[in-house]
Amino acid sequence: MIEEELPDELENDLDDIGPVGDEAQLYEHFRVVVDKGQAMVRVDKYLFERIVNASRNRIQKAAESGFVMANGKPVKSSYKVKPLDVITVMMDRPRYENEIIPEDIPLNIVYEDSYVMVVNKPAGLVVHPGHGNYHGTLVNALAWHLKDVPDYDANDPHVGLVHRIDKDTSGLLVIAKTPDAKTNLGLQFYNKTTKRKYRALVWGNVEKDEGTIVGNIARNPKDRMQMAVMSDPAVGKHAVTHYRVLERLGYVTLVECVLETGRTHQIRVHMKHIGHVLFNDERYGGHEILKGTHFSKYKQFVNNCFDTCPRQALHAMTLGFVHPVTGKEVFFTSELPDDMTQLIDKWRSYISNRDIE
Repeated sequence: MIEEELPDELENDLDDIGPVGDEAQLYEHFRVVVDKGQAMVRVDKYLFERIVNASRNRIQKAAESGFVMANGKPVKSSYKVKPLDVITVMMDRPRYENEIIPEDIPLNIVYEDSYVMVVNKPAGLVVHPGHGNYHGTLVNALAWHLKDVPDYDANDPHVGLVHRIDKDTSGLLVIAKTPDAKTNLGLQFYNKTTKRKYRALVWGNVEKDEGTIVGNIARNPKDRMQMAVMSDPAVGKHAVTHYRVLERLGYVTLVECVLETGRTHQIRVHMKHIGHVLFNDERYGGHEILKGTHFSKYKQFVNNCFDTCPRQALHAMTLGFVHPVTGKEVFFTSELPDDMTQLIDKWRSYISNRDIE
C-alpha cells in the first residue's frame, strides 16, 4: 500500500490537456449514432444521459478542450444534436483498460456532507484498483455510493481519495466530493496541518516512552516489495513519525504513532528501523516470533494471536482537518476494530498470568 499518497497514473486529467492540434493523435472513447426520432438537445445533456460515470461538468470540459465531436468536427457544449449525427468523445490517450466500475460494497461512513466523506475502512479492503485488484476496492464502493451525485466521477482524479492507507491497515480516510474540496484538503496534507494518529502493536519493549523517527524512505534495493530507511540522505523521501508508548505488554508494546509526513509504509518501516516490527506484519517479518521464550506453550499462544489478528496490527484511529468549506476544524475517531482489541486483551491476560523476564 501507499500510505497517504495517490498513484502517479491519476495525475492526468482533462483540465491538464490543451486544445486539440492538427498533429495530435486522438483516441475514441465513446461513439453513438443519434436516433432518427431524437429531438434537438444540447450535446452535453445528450452525452450525460448516455455515458456511465461521467458528470455533465466533465463532459463540458471535454467539449471546451475540443474532444467532443459531431460528424468528425469539434463542437461546443451548446451544440444541438440532430437525428443521425455521429457523436464521438475523443481523448489524447488510449482508453483505460480498467475504468472504475461502481460496485455495491458496504461502507462504514463516519461523516458525510455535500463536500467531504470520512469512512472507516476495514482491514483487507484495497483502497484503489491496481496491481491485480481491479474490483472490490474502496474506490469501487465510493463510485456506487456516489453514483447519483451529478458532479462526482470516480474516474476523475480531481475528486475522490485525498490519501490512502494499506490494504491490511484499518481506519479513517477522507474523500473529497468536489474538485475544490480535494484541492483544499490536498494542500492541508501537503502542508502537514492534518492530524493523524495511529495505534500499533509492535514487537519488543520500546525503550523510550516517546520519541521521533526521522529517516528518508525509498524502495528497498534488496526487496522491491519492501520500503526501507535510506542511509544516504540524498535518496528517498523525507519522513517523520512521532511515537508514544501507551501500554507495555511484555514482549510487545502498544504505541500511538503520529504522522508528520505520509510515505509508503511509513509507520511499518520506521518502527522496524528502530527495532520494533509491527506485530504480524508479514512483509516486514512481524509474522515470526521475534521476542519471547522458546517454550511450546508460548509459541502456541503467539500463533493463536496471529490467528486472532491475521494482519499487521495497525489502525488509523484519529483524523483531523479543517473543513474545506466551513473553515472549522473537525476531528473524527474510530475505535480499535475487534481483531486488534482481542489481540491486545490476549497479551494483557498473558502477562498478568506469567512472570516475564
